[in-house]
Amino acid sequence: MQIGTKLKNARTASGLTQEQAAEALGVSRQTISNWENERSYPDIVSVIRMSDLYAISLDRLLKEEQPVKQTYMEYLEESTNVVRSRTKLSKIILVAVYLVLWAAAEVVFWFFSSGSDAMGFSVLFLWFLLPAAIFVLSLIIGVNGWWGRGKWLCALIFGVTFMLVPYSTFSVANMVAFHTFRWPDFPALGAGIAVSLAGLGLGTLIRHLRRKRNAANTGSSRGGQ
Repeated sequence: MQIGTKLKNARTASGLTQEQAAEALGVSRQTISNWENERSYPDIVSVIRMSDLYAISLDRLLKEEQPVKQTYMEYLEESTNVVRSRTKLSKIILVAVYLVLWAAAEVVFWFFSSGSDAMGFSVLFLWFLLPAAIFVLSLIIGVNGWWGRGKWLCALIFGVTFMLVPYSTFSVANMVAFHTFRWPDFPALGAGIAVSLAGLGLGTLIRHLRRKRNAANTGSSRGGQ
């Protein structure tokens, strides 16, 4: 049995029209038709969604009595690798953006500012750019669910790096000038953690609401039959 036929049989067995399946999956009706006629293939994410929508296991949807033809299995493997590569690239870009901003704060303080610019530096980096970056990046992590439960450790990492900015600038300059030692500003650690937790929490909530909405759309599509 061809993969297109299997997808069509699973859809009709669930009582869904192509239009209803397309709406629940977030694609066009033509896309559903193309999949079922094997003019194109669904990626692995779409296959998983169809498995949930049609209430059929992945093993039964793809294999049943006969193996899926090799060309589609190769396509699924390739599409999975593409998704993983894109996710990995997105994570790298996210980390790079924050590190560049963090490094920019160091460069601006040590090479382009003076004592009279201290207030402007604080407002720009410590009160605006860095907190905004921490919140937005944490939000992205939460929405995408990156690193699973380990994502909450990002709050600690963001907090430490945020604390190190005033320590490696103002505190170090003060220690050099007066030959003294100062401990890091631990309230800055708490501030960075708090901002990150706010972003992670909001992102996780958005992710949860999206899943709930998709589940509701799937239920309503089935209930319409």
